Amino acid sequence: MLKIYQLFNIKFTALFVGVILLTSVVSYVGLKSIIVEHNTDNLKNVIRISTDLLSKAESLESFANNIHDKTNYRVTIIDENGLVVAETNEDKTTMDNHANRYEVMMANKLEFGESVRYSKTIGVDFLYVAKKIKYNSKEYTVRLSMGLAQVLSHFYELSLKIGLIYIFILIIAFYTSNTMSQKIIEDIGKIKVYLDEISEKNYKANLKVKYFHEFLEISLLLKNLVKKLDKRDRQKRKHMAKLRLMNKQRNDILSSISHEFKNPIASIIGYAQTLQEDPEIPLKVREKFLSKINSNGEKISQMLDRLALSVKLENGDIPAKKTKFNIKELCDDVVANISSKYKDRDISFVSDDLEIEADKTMIELVLTNLIDNALKYSESAVELKVQNGVISVVDSGIGIDPNHIDKITGKFYRVDKNTWDNSMGIGLAMVSYILRAHDTSLNIESEPGKGSTFSFSIKSLIV
Repeated sequence: MLKIYQLFNIKFTALFVGVILLTSVVSYVGLKSIIVEHNTDNLKNVIRISTDLLSKAESLESFANNIHDKTNYRVTIIDENGLVVAETNEDKTTMDNHANRYEVMMANKLEFGESVRYSKTIGVDFLYVAKKIKYNSKEYTVRLSMGLAQVLSHFYELSLKIGLIYIFILIIAFYTSNTMSQKIIEDIGKIKVYLDEISEKNYKANLKVKYFHEFLEISLLLKNLVKKLDKRDRQKRKHMAKLRLMNKQRNDILSSISHEFKNPIASIIGYAQTLQEDPEIPLKVREKFLSKINSNGEKISQMLDRLALSVKLENGDIPAKKTKFNIKELCDDVVANISSKYKDRDISFVSDDLEIEADKTMIELVLTNLIDNALKYSESAVELKVQNGVISVVDSGIGIDPNHIDKITGKFYRVDKNTWDNSMGIGLAMVSYILRAHDTSLNIESEPGKGSTFSFSIKSLIV
């Protein structure tokens, strides 16, 4: 397959040569026609002038020679029968009958007869012009002729000069074409290098063509395409990173669930195997082991319920059933319930007397989780405050590292992953889901070693 600059050179050369040949043929035919027409008129004028002197001629031979001497034209005089009676350039006795010569026959019909014919005797084209005349009461035909070779030689010389000019122009055209081809090759080479860089995903590669506007347009289109490819590639990388993160989170979730379930299941299996292997175990010990098996089973059941509840809250499958209730009374009930669980812990409670409209069960779950967390991660008293439209749970415990505060409400996220409880790191996540359903959010302020404050606004819920 030819390259573009080779095609360009071939097409350009073929077109240029074709134009030269066509111009030469048209020029040759046109100029030859003009030259023949011009000389035909000259011969007619010579015949007209000469015939005026025919009456004074001593003979047809002298008449013919006189014209030939003055004009250098070949003169032939033919009688009615076609016999040559006078000839200036050839031996008339050896010449054929001229009765059937075209110019002679035309002269018998028209004023002049004319023709251009190749002369076998001399070997060149001749222009013949004939006219009928009368001499001594007899009719003759006088014919003047001239060779076209000498006349056309000037034309050929002119054609040669024009041809040399064409060749010179052709050389210039080749040089120009070759220069353009080199520039085309240079621009195409830059585009190829640029495409190679793009194929290697080097989207910062530079492309700068400098000779042709069309290549400049192509480079702009390529740059726009590269921008789109770069953007799509970045989106793809971002999507892949997101998928990897999702896979990691999924693995973390499975690992967390597996870890949380492992302890109660191991306890159940251990107690069950002991009972199975020792049928003589004392009744009191047997009842204790069965109680452990039952409590661990309940833990698993509670964890499954909390897990299912968190999924439903996250997906919004549990709509908030809002009712009007007194928040102070609800807090009293929550504190009382938790205090029965943590009998050796103090929970102080202060509250404004407010009535709000919300899902009472969900708000109770929020308060229970916040107070339960505060008791787990502190050893001193926990405060529950309902003041100025804000509910706060304050503890003086271990606090939370600032790096974990934004993540701690995430599902299955636990600062201390090895700490055992039955929350599975979904307590604060459920709190966030519930508050979001009530158009509010959880605010966390914490300082490691000093404690934490978990709060949320209920101003929009006050009726």
